[in-house]
Amino acid sequence: MERVILTREGYEKMAKELTLLSTKKRREVADMLEKARAHGDLRENAEYDAAKLAKQQLETRIGMLQDKLARAEIVEVSDLPTDIALLGAKVEIINIETEETFIYILVPQDETDFEKGKISITSPIGKGLLGKTKDEIAEIVVPAGIVKLRIISISRS
Repeated sequence: MERVILTREGYEKMAKELTLLSTKKRREVADMLEKARAHGDLRENAEYDAAKLAKQQLETRIGMLQDKLARAEIVEVSDLPTDIALLGAKVEIINIETEETFIYILVPQDETDFEKGKISITSPIGKGLLGKTKDEIAEIVVPAGIVKLRIISISRS
């Protein structure tokens, strides 16, 4: 079984979602199914079909969360060095060609949230930055070609 790397924050977020889905959401879906059954003939009941699909999707998500949490290995980012781009690092970079600057937080794949600047350590840019230090240049192969990024600073998020 492959382990699932998570930060403490990511683990707690996943556990909270699992609790919500397996309690409140399960009851809501069960109520939807019950109401749909009350309408009679189930063969031509679109509401019943929709409720069954919602139940199936909910149970799939619950199962996936249970599996990931069971295989989780929590990495304490506070224990990692702060001068190297590692898991949990907040990395400010500059694209050497365009001179655009970006700030990314390196996170496990399950915690990716691009809108919050959280990129996966398994993504091309995340992989390219891992292990680098301040002022190092990372040459990263991306779908558009090769991008050269210089690390301006590294801190803990």
